[in-house]
Order: sequence, then structure tokens, then C-alpha cells
Amino acid sequence: MSTSVPKRRSSAIGRALGSAMMAIDRRLGWERLPPPLGLLVIFGVRVVLRERNLYDPETLPAVNRPPVGPSDPADLDTRTIDGTYNDLTLPSMGMAGSRFGRNVPIDRKYESATTLMDPNPREISRALMTKHAFQPATAANALTAAWLQFMIRGGFSHGTSPKDNPFQVELEDDDPWPQRPMLIMRTPPDPTRPEGRDDLPPTYVNAHAHWWDAKQVYGTTKEEQAFLRTGEDGKLRIDADGLLPFPTDPDHNPTLVPGFWLGLGMMQVLFAREHNAICDKLRAEYPSWSDERVFTRARLINAALINKIHTVDWSPKVINHPTTRAALHADFWGAAGKWIHNHFGRISGSRVISGSFGAATEHYGVPFAITEEFVAIYRMHQMIPDDYEFRSVAGDQPLQQATLQEISGPAAIPVLKQLRMTDIVYTFGTMHAGLVTLHNYPRHLQNFERPDGKIMDLASVDLLRCRELGVPRYNEMRRLLHLAPAKDFESLTDNPVWAEEIRRIYKGDIERVDLLVGMYAEPRPPGFAFSNTAFHLFVLTAPRRLSSDRFLSTDFSPKVYTQVGIEWVEFNNMGTIILRHHPELRQAMGSIKNAFGPWQRSPGSAGQ
Repeated sequence: MSTSVPKRRSSAIGRALGSAMMAIDRRLGWERLPPPLGLLVIFGVRVVLRERNLYDPETLPAVNRPPVGPSDPADLDTRTIDGTYNDLTLPSMGMAGSRFGRNVPIDRKYESATTLMDPNPREISRALMTKHAFQPATAANALTAAWLQFMIRGGFSHGTSPKDNPFQVELEDDDPWPQRPMLIMRTPPDPTRPEGRDDLPPTYVNAHAHWWDAKQVYGTTKEEQAFLRTGEDGKLRIDADGLLPFPTDPDHNPTLVPGFWLGLGMMQVLFAREHNAICDKLRAEYPSWSDERVFTRARLINAALINKIHTVDWSPKVINHPTTRAALHADFWGAAGKWIHNHFGRISGSRVISGSFGAATEHYGVPFAITEEFVAIYRMHQMIPDDYEFRSVAGDQPLQQATLQEISGPAAIPVLKQLRMTDIVYTFGTMHAGLVTLHNYPRHLQNFERPDGKIMDLASVDLLRCRELGVPRYNEMRRLLHLAPAKDFESLTDNPVWAEEIRRIYKGDIERVDLLVGMYAEPRPPGFAFSNTAFHLFVLTAPRRLSSDRFLSTDFSPKVYTQVGIEWVEFNNMGTIILRHHPELRQAMGSIKNAFGPWQRSPGSAGQ
């Protein structure tokens, strides 16, 4: 089946504008400019990146591509479980089992067998990632960390690693790691890659559909989805204790999948409840609808709302700069603004004027896929705090203390059962998330015990994984993104201690600095929780999940969603959802405009 989409090039004026804006960004930096000019620079940078940094590994030789089932009339207005038929002219686009895309040229390799362990990832973890003191992102609460994991679960997965032939990482004599050498499992191989083609650059497949379709709420297989549903009124199952049911089969229990923790469970419960609230609204409006029709419409609405929240609530708190806040709001409401959008709807077919939701679908000449480089920049484990003091919203009373280890994996379930969900949400809302920077990696994740008992240093895994997946190192990535590389260690970071630490671990070779290390070390724009280099990849890839997804672009319409559904998405946000299901939190949330910002602590009880 063809994997091509119509080629699209900007106008000559657009390309000239993009090149000029990229030059201004390199020389001055968008973040140092007044917001109107900064917005113009970001717009121009996006034009250049769309033309020069979208590559399709599906064009490389492939065998045994996953089959696409026959079309069904329901595919016109329903999300499929495997992501097929989102694009009706190319139904395989973005389906589960298709390759991750790339933002760098695919005609070359960026690592070799001899460079894969250079420098040793465990030594980098110990020397550069180990936390000395928690560095908070003061503009963002800990809900941002939970949300990040929630969205990653809904976006991409390289699948379960094979147990044979792991990477062997040699350890220093003073390293307390319990196993020698340290073993790190490899990424599952690409089953569509022809055998014996070592000349080809690395390719890997997404075990999930590439679309951000709320699969973290609805499951990734028909069997999972059937288990989660009640079969009545379109609703999802919620047990008497207010939590989601878990399969008794350990192979399908999500709490036994590495990465499950209290924050993720909290978000899954919240949006399962939101799904059921949407079902109640649809049932009241359309009493004759079947269970299936209510369910599929509620899923569309919930998924669109999740994408809106990621765009206009979460992102403005982790890249909290006046220019980026305006840019992100324009992604949803357009340059015309929220007031015009809410009172008059779309006044133009242009996504610049009226936003991406409801604009024409656009792939920018390359079939949509989450890219390996985008996966790399979402390695933001530093956002997760190590220590938690759970408190009640009533009087801010202390309830219990826990470490991240004590609320991870199966251990999260007793906490979910013992504490009220309202108090858990309150605790996360009144804590800070962490900055994505050096020396701020969660202690527990450097000594992470998986549900199967295996011990991992996730910082070492993050570093090695980027190399294994063929993600360029820091300076090369910046060149490929049309940014100036670091000339030396002093220009890489404004922290002289870090500069010397990085120089020592990379033996004076600035070109060997890993992408993650460089991003964690570089100065951040004001208000940012993560790096400017990561932001340039974010500028390119994040809006594509809206423009390429038919259900968030062309088909975001009353015909598909119903007018009730459109209004549910447009007039709700993270704050309204939290208050719908936890009205006791109204005082703590106070007058804040964004639920991912730090909340007020409730007044203490008398005598405290």
C-alpha cells in the first residue's frame, strides 16, 4: 500500500520569511524578543522545520507490514482501536505497528557499535543526573508530572523488550550497583525490517497507534476495551470504591507494567469519570442512542478534551513564557482569540486565524507518526518528585508520607484505596513539579525496582536508549534543527560547576555530549521547565498531532461530535474537570486560571 501523501511546500514568501525568522532566532533568540515579534519568529521557525525536518522511515525497505482490515462505515466517525482509517485515503497511517517517524535525515546512522557505550551511561547517570537537592519548577504543580506520564501512555510505546542479549554496562569499582555488569534490555527489533540489512539506519515500530486518542483510558486492544466497559449507556466500569477494575490475569494488569504509579492511576480514574459524565450528557440529549454510539461519541469528546488540555493548560505551565503562552492558545483558538472563538466559532478556514481544531487536515508532505526525537525530548522524569506528604483538603491535615517507590507499581493500589481521591489530587495540586535539568533525577528512578523484581537505573536507560534508537547527540541535533551548536562546555551551560563536570565525563569532547545531557544543562528560557532545544522539536511535532488527526481537524464538527460534544470540549478545561468530580477543591484552586499552577494550601485547623 502506498505511504505517500501530497507534497506541500510553502510559498516563496513563506520560505523567505521562515529563513529570516530562523536567522533571527539563531542570533537573538525568540525568548528575548517582545511577544509579537517572538511569535513571528516561532511561526517562521515552524515553517522551516516542517519543510526540512520531517522524514518518513516507512519509505525504507520493509516486509511484513501489519495488515489493514477492511473498511467499515463506522470508520467514518469512530476512532479504531488500532489507529487505522484516521486518514481515509491512507488507512495505515499512524496505525499500531507502524514505524516511528524521524526529524533528522534517514540516510545515515548517528551511532555505531563502538560509540554506543561512549561515555559509559551509568557513569553519566552517577556524575550528572544524581540529585543533590530538589530543584522545583515553581510555576507548575505536581499534577504536571502525573499528566506527562498519562500522555506518554496514550501516545507511544516501543513495546516489551526481549530478555536475550541485553546491553552490558561495565561499572566502576566504587559503584554500589548490585549486579555486574549492569544489564539493560534492548528495544524490541523492528519486525518490518528486512533481515540482513545492516546497511539501513535504525528503525523501530510504535506498539500503539501514533494518534493521541486517549488509549490510556480506553485500552489498546478490543479485549482490554471490552473489559473496561459496562455495556450500558456507553460507560466505563468504576468499582464501588471509586477506582478502576484491574484484570486478574497478571499479563494484562496495568499496575504490573513498568511506569505505573499513583499519579498515572489518579489521572486514569479522573478521565474515566469524565467519560461517564459525558455519557450522561449524551444519553440525556439522545435517549434512543445505543450503548455503542454513546461510547464512541464520548470517547471522541474525551480524547479531544485531553488534547485541548495538553495544548492550552499543561503546555503553558511547563513552557511558561508570555510568547509561548500566546502561541499555544493560538493553536486552539487561533489568532482571533478565545472570545471570538467562543462567541462566533471559526471565522476562517485558516488554522492561524481560527486555530487547529476544525481546520483542514494537513500532514505537511509526510505521513504522520510520532518521531524518535520527540520521544527523546519527552524523557522528563525529573518532573516527578521523590517525596510526598499527603494532606487532606479539609484543614490541610497530614495523612501520611510516602516516597516515590512506595506509590509506584502495585504499591500504588493500597494508597489509592486508603486515601480519598480528592485528597490525593489536592496533594499533587499543592506540590511543585521538578525542573528538567541536571542533578534533579528522582532517586527512586535511579534505583527502580520493576514489578518483576528487576532493578533499573532509568537515567542510564534514557541515555543508552537515545543512542540505540539513533537519536543524534546534542551538537549534531542542534545543527540539524538549524541551531548553533555549543562551541565549548562554557557556552553549553551557564553553570561553571556543571561545565567542568560535563567536560570531565566526556573527556573534553563537546561533540560527544548526549542530547539529554546537553538539554538538561543548557540555560532555559524564562518560565521554562525544560530546554529551548527540546522546545524546537516541540514546536514542530506537537502541533502535528492536531493538524494530522482527522478527528481533531477536519472532523472536529457537530456532524461527528454533535453540538453537545463540541461545546463540551470548547467550554471545559482541566480546572472544570477537577471541580466537576472533586467540588471540595474549589477553595484550594481559588482564582487560579490554570489547574497546573500551584494551588493554595487549605487553612489549617484551629490551634495549628
